[in-house]
Parts: sequence; structure tokens; C-alpha cells
Amino acid sequence: MSWQKPFHNGLKSYSRNSKRKGNRHGKEEKKQNHSRRLKPRDQRGAGAGKPKAGISVSSVKAKTNPISGATPTNTKGNAMTREDRIAALHKAADQRILLLDGAMGTMIQRYKLQEEDYRGERFKDWPSDVKGNNDLLVLTKPDVISEIHASYLEAGSDIFETNTFNGTTIAMADYGMEELAYEINVEAAKLARKVADEFTAKTPDKPRWVAGAVGPTNRSASISPDVNDPGYRNVTFDELVTAYGAQVEGLIEGGVDIIMIETIFDTLNAKAAGFATLEVFEKLGITLPIIISGTATDMSGRNLSGQTPEAFFYSMRHLRPFAIGLNCAFGAEDMRPLITEIAAVSDFRLSAYPNAGLPNEMGEFDQTAEEMSALLEGWAKDGLINLVGGCCGSSPDHIAAIAKAVAGYPPRKIPDVPVKTRLSGQSPFVMG
Repeated sequence: MSWQKPFHNGLKSYSRNSKRKGNRHGKEEKKQNHSRRLKPRDQRGAGAGKPKAGISVSSVKAKTNPISGATPTNTKGNAMTREDRIAALHKAADQRILLLDGAMGTMIQRYKLQEEDYRGERFKDWPSDVKGNNDLLVLTKPDVISEIHASYLEAGSDIFETNTFNGTTIAMADYGMEELAYEINVEAAKLARKVADEFTAKTPDKPRWVAGAVGPTNRSASISPDVNDPGYRNVTFDELVTAYGAQVEGLIEGGVDIIMIETIFDTLNAKAAGFATLEVFEKLGITLPIIISGTATDMSGRNLSGQTPEAFFYSMRHLRPFAIGLNCAFGAEDMRPLITEIAAVSDFRLSAYPNAGLPNEMGEFDQTAEEMSALLEGWAKDGLINLVGGCCGSSPDHIAAIAKAVAGYPPRKIPDVPVKTRLSGQSPFVMG
């Protein structure tokens, strides 16, 4: 595979922001800006982070449910609220395997956009290069992002992600665009919401759901970037919570139905994202489904912070996600043993969106839609998955083939997992 060392810690670690072709999000590597200083969490006035019992999503639906064109309706003939969509999501997930989308970066690369395309009129005088900042395209090339969203919905996706994988102040610091992070998340969510509503209006019996993409950032809370100073960290937990909180709030304002914390290479980063998400839920008086998706960094199946898939699950299950699973790093063949490990212990729905195989010498992904879908059909046949899609190298053709391959199979039945003491460090520890 194509690897890089984004944290310079002497360990080979996968970064989804690499320059290789076919990257799901396709951001080019930039020199990290270390000048950004975020306020500690105790200066933000945020709550304790635990959602209040009994809060429904309807209390903020008027503000955060922009509707476009032909208005999708619920069974009573009224405009669908976010609450309606979430109820429909749970019902659909109980009935069939749901389809996620595929790679955003892969599709953006097909447009062969240049520096001036990324800049647009608004950023024509920006002091640094911005090509590769794919999240910026929701402001400068919204038609491109809308077309990509629509292509995946045409292919059969039920759930698709906003173009916000790098939409935190921390990641945007690479381009000196920290102050744009909130706006980018709001506009990306509105853009996706508009496309989702248009498709739902055409086929009311098949609603489409928008997942707000929350990426891992380009920093690690648990590993030093300096091999000579293992105790050093270039980001703190509170800084991550602040950055993630702003992103999640922007996504909710823009109208997402789901928060998707994905491509988790560092579990501590993911814990910060989860904590921030719960704080925002409490602040806004709203609770949305959460999808958690980790990634492995080598063939052992461990993530960058050293956890096995089972240990990772135990570390994140407190968020009680709508679904939890893995994405990126491997193709379906190599990812299957890791998904099987989580499936054996998870009492939540399972999600998986592998790469289109492994990259070749040129960093491109050669696995065809037919090859990838055949592998994932085996997963569906064996009852392993509830949500499935594609990551790096996948396209609408891959999603269409996967949709056809898994259509005849029921979703994974969520098991009754025995109640035991289940702890995790880098490896799981189960007592009883």
C-alpha cells in the first residue's frame, strides 16, 4: 500500500489525506500550521456532554431542516422533519442492508480541477495554494459536489456523507483557513440536504439520509510527532473537543441526519469527537444517530494507537452508536477478518466501507465494481453487515454493483451479547 508518516513518530501509519490517486477525500498534504491555538474547553461554556433524557429532535427541526424544490412528505402528507427521517432510518435498517456512498476524492479527481477552480472568485487573492482543500469546494464549486452526491444516490446509496472530512479548524490550519471551518460545515450540510430532499421527493418510499462526515484531523492525541520526545503532543484533548464541537454544530445547523465519526486511527481523537458530539447534542437539545468507523494501520489489524478491533469497539461503545465498524486501509478481502472480530462482540449495527482493493505501484485502485461487489456479497450472505459502501478508489459504479449484490440478503441480526466486564487497553480484557 501507499503509506506516509504524518506524525513522524517512527511508525508507519496510514493517512487518508495522502497524495495517492483514488483517495476517498483526496486532500493533498500541506505543511502543518502549528500556530493555531484553540481555547481550552472550560472557556467554551459547553455542557457536561451527556444528552438529556427524553429530548426529541423536533425542537429544532424548523431551524435545521432546509427543504428544497419538491418537498418530501411523511405518511401523513406533511413535510418530512428530521424526526421523521430518523424514524424512517431505524425502520429501514431493521428491514434491509443500507447502502453508504463511495469515495469523494476519487470523484473530485475526475473533474481535473486546477488551483483557480479551488480558489473561485472569493479566494482568488488567498496568500497560499488551496488546491487539494476539497472541503473548500462546497463554497467555490458547489455544483461539482452536488453532482457527485447525486451520482451516488442514483447508484443506490441510502446514506451519503457531507464533503467535510477535513472540516475542523485543526485540519483547515494547513491552508490558513481555520475561520472558514464552521461555514464550510454548514454549507456542505445544506448542499447535501438539498440533494437528499430532491431524491426523497422523487421516491418517498426510499428516503435518503445525510451523514455529517467528521474526520480524524491530521494530529494525534496519543502519539508524539517527535521521536526524540515521546511525551510531547501537538494537540490536546480539549483542543480536539473544541474543534470537533464547532464542526458538529455546523453540520447540525446545515441539516444532517447522522454524525459519522470516521477513519479513526487514534482512539483518543475519536473519544474527543464523541465527547464533543454529545456536548453539542445537549447544547442544542437534539440527539442524532452516531456512526463510528475505525481504520487499521497495518496487517495486524490494529489502529495507530495500537488497539485491536475488539478493543476499539469496547473503547467506543459508550456512545451507543447507530452503527460501528471499519473503513479504509484495506480492501474487502483483507478487512473481513477485522469486521468478523467486531461482529462477534457488537450489540450494535455493523458498518463497513472498504477500499476498492489495495493500491497498485502508481497509487491507483484497480479492483472493479464486479470484483468488489462479489466479495461484499459474501459478507451479506454470511450475515456480517448492516451498512455497506466503499472508500478509496470506489465510485458510483462500485456502489451500484454492491447495491445489486446485497439486495437479496437480510441485514445482520444484532446478537444478545452476554453481560460481562469488558475493558480495553491495546487489547481487550473480558471478565466473567
